[in-house]
Amino acid sequence: MKKKSQKAKEELYRRGKDVANLSACQALIEWDERTYMPLKAADQRAEMNSLLAGLIHDKFTDPKIGDLISELENSDAIKDPEAVDAVNIREFRRSYDRATKVPKRLVEELARATSLGQGVWTKGRHSGHFEEFYPLLEQILKLRKEQAEALGYKDDPYDALLEDYEPGATIAEISRVFDGFRPELVKFVHAIIDSGKRPDVSLITRSYPTERQEMFGEMVSTAIGFDYTAGRLDVTTHPFCTSFGPGDTRITTHYDPNNFAKAFFGIIHEAGHGIYDQGLPVEHWGTPMGEFVSLGIHESQSRMWENMVARSRPFWDNFLPIAKCFFPDALTGVKVEDFYFAVNDVRPSLIRIEADEVTYNLHIMLRFEMERAFFSGDLKVRDIPGAWNEKFKKYFGIAPRNDAEGCFQDVHWSAGYIGYFPTYALGNLYAAQFFVQAEKELGNLHDMFSRGEFMPLKNWLNEKIHSQGKRYRAGKLCEVITGKRLSHKPMMKYLKGKYSPLYGL
Repeated sequence: MKKKSQKAKEELYRRGKDVANLSACQALIEWDERTYMPLKAADQRAEMNSLLAGLIHDKFTDPKIGDLISELENSDAIKDPEAVDAVNIREFRRSYDRATKVPKRLVEELARATSLGQGVWTKGRHSGHFEEFYPLLEQILKLRKEQAEALGYKDDPYDALLEDYEPGATIAEISRVFDGFRPELVKFVHAIIDSGKRPDVSLITRSYPTERQEMFGEMVSTAIGFDYTAGRLDVTTHPFCTSFGPGDTRITTHYDPNNFAKAFFGIIHEAGHGIYDQGLPVEHWGTPMGEFVSLGIHESQSRMWENMVARSRPFWDNFLPIAKCFFPDALTGVKVEDFYFAVNDVRPSLIRIEADEVTYNLHIMLRFEMERAFFSGDLKVRDIPGAWNEKFKKYFGIAPRNDAEGCFQDVHWSAGYIGYFPTYALGNLYAAQFFVQAEKELGNLHDMFSRGEFMPLKNWLNEKIHSQGKRYRAGKLCEVITGKRLSHKPMMKYLKGKYSPLYGL
C-alpha cells in the first residue's frame, strides 16, 4: 500500500474507533436504563440518548470520512475482496452511505422516542395497561417509516429496516425460507400435541432459590465458555446481552424462584451471545472486521448453546448431579430422563422467550406478519391487540389474558426494532446447519457434552464464525462453513430426531 493510502487507512480506522467508543457510551447508558435506572429518570435519559445519537451521527457522517473511503476504494487495499482492509473499506462504505442518507434531526428524534417508549413499555409490563404506549408507538412507527424512505429500497420499505439487522436480507428471501419451513413445522407441532404424551413439568416449577439459580447459572455459563473476567450477569425485565468493547460484555436474566427454566436457559442463551462478542478479534475492534456479521448469525450462537447444547440429554447427564447439590429440595431423587423431558416440554405457550424450541419459530412468524401489517399501514396501532389475539388463537389455540402476555410482551417495538424479529428464526436455522457441520469436523459432540467438554465446540465457533468479523454476509458465511445455502431442512431433521423419540412419534 502506498504511503498516502496508508495514512488514509490509519485516519479512517482512528475515526472508526472514535465512533465505536461513542457508541459504547450510548450502549452503556441503554444497559443502565434496562437494569438499574430509576423509572423517574426516563425523561432525562431520553435527552442523554438523543444527544449521544446526534454526536455519533455527526462524527460518522463527517464528509472527511467519505473522502477517506473514496481514496481507499481507488487503492490496492481492495485488491483481495476478502482481505481485512478490503472488508473494512466495503463495510465502512455501506454504513457511511446509510448514515448520510438519514438527517441528524431524525436520528435524534428516534433516539428520544425509543428511549421514552421503553420507559412507558416497562410501566405497561408491570401494570398490564398500555393505553399510554399507543401514541409513542405511533410516533416510533412514523419515524421508522421516514427512515426507510430516507434509506431507500428496491421493492419494499420493510427491506430498508431489515438491512439494519440482517444486511443483504429481503422479505422475498426470508419468505422463501419461512414458506418452506412453516408447513412442516406446523404439521410436526400438531403431531406432538396429538401424541398425548406430556412430561412432568412440576420438576422445574418447584422451589429454586434465586441466589442459587444465579450461582448455578454463572457456573454453567463459565463451563461453556463465557468469561466473567470480561463480563457480568445482571437482572432485567427482558433479558439481553450487550457489549461495550473488548473486556466488557454484559448479560442479563430474569429470575423466578418457582421456575428453574426461565432464568437458567435465559442465562445460557445470553451467554451464547456473549461468547460471540467475546470471540470477536480484539485487534480489529472499532472496525467492521471486529464486528458481528448479522443478528441472525448472532442468534444462531445463543440458540445453539441454549437448545442444541443445554437442552440435550448428554448435557444433563453431566450437569444434573451438580444441580442436585445446588437444589437438593427440588431435585433429590429426580431421574435424568424425567428432567430432560421436562426441559423439553412442547406445548403452545403465550410468552416467546419461554417458548419451547419447536413452537418458538411460530412466535417469530406471527410477529413478522404483524409488524409487516402495521408497518405497511394495513393495521392501525390501536388495532394491534385485537389482531394479535385473533392470530395467536389461530396459530396456538390459546389467547392471552392481557397485552403484557400478548402483543406488547417484547421490548422490540418500543425500542424501534422493526425488522428485528425475523432474525430469531433465521438464527435457529443457521444454528442447526452449523451444528451439523461442527459434528462432521469435530466428531460426536454429545459424547463431549456428557463428559463436560464444551471447549471443542466453543473453539470451533470462535474460528469459523467469531474471528471472521464481517468478512462475509450471513448467507455467504453459511455457504463458506457448510458448503450449502441456508435451508430449513437441517432444523427439521434436528427437531424430528430429538422430539420424535420423546413423544413416541
